[in-house]
Amino acid sequence: MAAATLSPVDTEKISKLKSAVAGLNQISTDEKNGFINLVSRYLSGEAQHVEWSKIQTPTDEVVVPYEILAPTSDDPEEIKKLLDKLVVLKLNGGLGTTMGCTGPKSVIEVRDGLTFLDLIVIQIENLNSKYGCNVPLLLMNSFNTHDDTLKIVEKYSNSNVEIHTFNQSQYPRLVIDDFTPLPSKGQTGKDGWYPPGHGDVFPSLKNSGKLDALLSKGKEYVFIANSDNLGAIVDLKILSHLIKNKNEYCMEVTPKTLADVKGGTLISYEGRVQLLEIAQVPDDHVNEFKSIEKFKIFNTNNLWVNLKAIKRLVEADELKMEIIPNPKEVDGIKVLQLETAAGAAIRFFDNAIGINVPRSRFLPVKATSDLLLVQSDLYTLEDGFIIRNKDRTNPANPSIELGPEFKKVGNFLSRFKSIPSIVELDSLKVAGDVWFGSGIILKGKVSITTKPGVKLEIPDGAVLENKNINGPEDL
Repeated sequence: MAAATLSPVDTEKISKLKSAVAGLNQISTDEKNGFINLVSRYLSGEAQHVEWSKIQTPTDEVVVPYEILAPTSDDPEEIKKLLDKLVVLKLNGGLGTTMGCTGPKSVIEVRDGLTFLDLIVIQIENLNSKYGCNVPLLLMNSFNTHDDTLKIVEKYSNSNVEIHTFNQSQYPRLVIDDFTPLPSKGQTGKDGWYPPGHGDVFPSLKNSGKLDALLSKGKEYVFIANSDNLGAIVDLKILSHLIKNKNEYCMEVTPKTLADVKGGTLISYEGRVQLLEIAQVPDDHVNEFKSIEKFKIFNTNNLWVNLKAIKRLVEADELKMEIIPNPKEVDGIKVLQLETAAGAAIRFFDNAIGINVPRSRFLPVKATSDLLLVQSDLYTLEDGFIIRNKDRTNPANPSIELGPEFKKVGNFLSRFKSIPSIVELDSLKVAGDVWFGSGIILKGKVSITTKPGVKLEIPDGAVLENKNINGPEDL
């Protein structure tokens, strides 16, 4: 795809922006260049226009069914050889603000007093101990999470996991009115800056020096995943398949449910595998894109990428992922953030594939409703792994909708004496000032709603099956 050229007006804009950015001493030359490059691409109107008629459904060679992957060897030596080629990288730039927490989201307690980060470290620790290998853990922080994360990882200093942290880029927010960096207007605090999305993982790995260090130790593949996805665990079958078939990039996809209709999907397009996001879809095809029958899979953001290929593409400046404009407002000033996503890089790698994995590999905790699922008897904890309860016959998880009273983790925890049993639950809707006692069992479809100003306490040991409760009189 040829780069579009800039108009004289936009060339002038970029020239002024370069001068302003040159004076920002909080960021590196790499960050300044990366930012100007991104803005230039945005202004040039360089966009990935998808011709709908050219979209093809990927074959099983392109999106490989997980079931056909060869089983891995039982020989511990062979497994050690595989694992010694691997690095685990968790995207750790997010704050837990949506769930009412301060600091990195990865330090929210998810199960048995253990945080996301505790579980990740325990999992890798077990692999390293069991096979005598050295799988390091990399955490890509943002400037928002960097300082806190450095303090937190100190507690793992005696574990047998090498933990490395590095920061993704820090870019200035762009003032929409006059196209100047917000920090140039005196907004030099954190509000003046933004992390430019997880597509930045590839240049940041290189710029931080971590990429060359890993290659020098014989590492070949990096497994990248969101730190809040409890299902994103090391899978030897996937790693073995990629090494054997020399795949440079693999995206884990999983079957869509109605909750996932906005998620990006893999398509075959002009001879390459490509991620199609809802933002790229022409308006008259949006409903078709959301159809579970037509586009059956979506991106879990579990990615396996060859390290040498990352180095080659970053050094050649070939990773020009689609730009996601994200307008915001800071102190009444309208600003723009330009971001990219790591999944969109798939089309630049050779021999790239998707693997259609079981739903169990996608267990994100984005809200307290997800926290309820993972803290309940629907799951157990073994060696740092969240394992689904075999007594649950329905392959889908219950749908859970909690009102604003439950949005913050602190409020959520205070409203449950203990997390109810939900193994036989299909759906739960809670709205209003509701409090749960201990030992409660929920089955089928349960809806609990109270009127404003009415407090409703569900008593200890209550069994609610296919109940619609609108007040104390319904209990």
